[in-house]
Amino acid sequence: MGEWGSKQFNTAKECYGKIIDLPFPIINPEADEADLMKLAEEYVKQILEFKEQNNITVHIMGEMTFTYMVVSRLKAIGIECIASTTIRDAEYSSDGKKISDFQFVRFRKY
Repeated sequence: MGEWGSKQFNTAKECYGKIIDLPFPIINPEADEADLMKLAEEYVKQILEFKEQNNITVHIMGEMTFTYMVVSRLKAIGIECIASTTIRDAEYSSDGKKISDFQFVRFRKY
């Protein structure tokens, strides 16, 4: 289940079936578009390996430009992509740090 809460995991399993978790990469903020393009192509290649034996839907959330690159490539070849929607409950600790708690609501298609 990784970092997914039980409601999100169960909803995904009910709506989409078997779940294979491909960890989201750590994106270097200094990376340029060419670097991200290369990484996006690598991820799309990995995802396509799953497609050979499965009907897939890709849940993707994360760094905006990388996510856009991956989603646009997958959609162009007919692979459905979804995002999760959440309610964010933010509080501030006594030392001023922001603490956010996210409550899954639903999936939404890109």
